[in-house]
Amino acid sequence: MADTIITLAGVSKSYRSYAHDFDRVLEILTGKARHQSFHALEPLSLTVSKGEVIGVVGKNGAGKSTLLKLLAGTLQSSTGSLSINGRVSAILELGASFHPEMSGHDNVYLTCAIQGLTRRETDAAYDAIVAFAGIPDFMQRPVKTYSSGMLMRLAFSIATHVNPDILIIDEALSVGDGVFARRSFDRIMEFRKAGKTIFFCSHSLYQVEALCDRVLWLDQGRIREQGTPARVITAYSEFLQQQSAVVAPPEAAELATSTPSVASVNPGVPRVLGVAVRVDGRLAKVHTIQSCRNLVEVEIRFRAPANLPMPSVGVIILGGDGRFIASAGTVNDGVTLHTGADQNGSVTLQLPDFPLLKGCYSLEVYLLCERGLHVYEKVRQVAELNVEQKSLELGIVNLPHQWLPH
Repeated sequence: MADTIITLAGVSKSYRSYAHDFDRVLEILTGKARHQSFHALEPLSLTVSKGEVIGVVGKNGAGKSTLLKLLAGTLQSSTGSLSINGRVSAILELGASFHPEMSGHDNVYLTCAIQGLTRRETDAAYDAIVAFAGIPDFMQRPVKTYSSGMLMRLAFSIATHVNPDILIIDEALSVGDGVFARRSFDRIMEFRKAGKTIFFCSHSLYQVEALCDRVLWLDQGRIREQGTPARVITAYSEFLQQQSAVVAPPEAAELATSTPSVASVNPGVPRVLGVAVRVDGRLAKVHTIQSCRNLVEVEIRFRAPANLPMPSVGVIILGGDGRFIASAGTVNDGVTLHTGADQNGSVTLQLPDFPLLKGCYSLEVYLLCERGLHVYEKVRQVAELNVEQKSLELGIVNLPHQWLPH
């Protein structure tokens, strides 16, 4: 097809493991196999159209990174053929290809040459790369003197300024801290808007479903399922629940403070100032409430600098086993936040007649970008809700219902 940009036909990747180094020699001399094979990726066939955003999900060891590295050209396949019609840029192990003794300036030219740019093309892109990375005073110094954050900035800037047709992202939708994290997120969104082909691998199923046109679910090196994001993400989420009868809570059991520490604050980006959880007007960190009887209110105070679009807020309710039970977000509900002259604002989520049945629940609060995708700040376990009930309903939630006797 004319718009096909990537074609994989029976592509696989295997590795040989030898018990002793001399077994390699014996294998050559005798012609008898003395190794064990590990199949990181079973034969896989796939076509990708220009402009598609493909999500890749799966458990650790499923073959996700192997697939992305094959597409990026950092690995060679064991079998099959791989055809790519365009320039590929990958956000994988940022900075791994840098030569530590060379300056930032020289590493820019080296990396761009590896990506296939001519000297003239690199000259034209150099100033933009340095400006985006924000480290002009360090470009003549060896990169071995760079901090990890500086390396990440420079590597990301190069990867996104070589004008790729295909962008490969492993885990990091945005990189760095503070203002640069937002800028890197915006940069990737520009690629999506421009119709670039994107492979996005992440454990953030919410972001995969929100951004992608199609999702691949890899399991033990095979495509277990592929299709629309909603269908594949639902199937994969159910699989994860079945695989883990006991899921560890996402954080330590100790209840975290609902006011972010000063050390976690990134200047120049929106931040959470505080969270207050009330039940029928009573403020506390731990609440005992009656199912379907109490009003739960979550008040979030935030600061939003004028240099960025107004942020959004999300609240997630988690079960005692760490599962997501329910969520609410201002983006999904079409609510626009506001701030005063001091750039501070607040919003309150109301949950009347709290509908969850008996159990122990916790709340998480997210301060996100205006799209509801990039996370500025997350406050875990802002409150504990111990729900009791006098009736005998089973399950998690009491759904609104009525009986119609005939």
